[in-house]
Amino acid sequence: MPARPYVLAECTLPMVRQAESRVAVLPWGATEAHNLHLPYATDNLEAEAVAIESARRAWERGARAVVLPTLPFGVNTQQLDLPLTINMNPSTQALVLRDVVDSLAGQGVPNLVVLNFHGGNHFNQMVRELQARTTVFLSVVNGFAVVPRDGYFDHGGDHADELETSLLLHLAPDLVRPLDEAGPGAARQWRIQAFREKWAWAPRQWTKVTDDTGVGDPSAATADKGARYFDAVTAKVADFLVDLAEADPNDCYE
Repeated sequence: MPARPYVLAECTLPMVRQAESRVAVLPWGATEAHNLHLPYATDNLEAEAVAIESARRAWERGARAVVLPTLPFGVNTQQLDLPLTINMNPSTQALVLRDVVDSLAGQGVPNLVVLNFHGGNHFNQMVRELQARTTVFLSVVNGFAVVPRDGYFDHGGDHADELETSLLLHLAPDLVRPLDEAGPGAARQWRIQAFREKWAWAPRQWTKVTDDTGVGDPSAATADKGARYFDAVTAKVADFLVDLAEADPNDCYE
């Protein structure tokens, strides 16, 4: 398989110089348990696959996008009582992101997209701080918010649920255990009404919320559902990358 010019990890120096990339995409995931049937790398596999397919589509339309290596550690401060969960604190993430941005700024890359596929990661405030000190135009894409799940999936959820299981059945079926081995993904709700109504917020202690680490019933997941959702998400992200590559970061408002 030849090297893909939109995947930095596969590129040589001459390929990188020739590409003159205008949009760098940084996939960011997490390393954590995903119910009893999905691998710890679920978020990373999703982030990288969406980034690469979106960049491929954008590249074929003339947009010079490049996918940086995936960052595999997310904010998992409330999951550290689960074995081999790897946490990266938000303050550490901010430093890592700053160094990536500074590297790109010094090389003249005009745009960076953080493509996030982990619910515990929140980059908006980091980007607000960094944007004031860099020439790189910064943006964040929440991979699970690109396309509404309605019309694709039968059950709700937000972790190792039907959506994520379907994506993995499409992207990495050999890493998915049989669905009859999965837990039900039942989640306990807050007793405090404000948290239930979601106008107040507090972090969830994961092992107190769910017995199997899942939130959402994965039983109706299929590879076909995952393929259709993946296609819809990557089509929209590709449109965004094309728009960014063509835009003037100093003139983004009508």
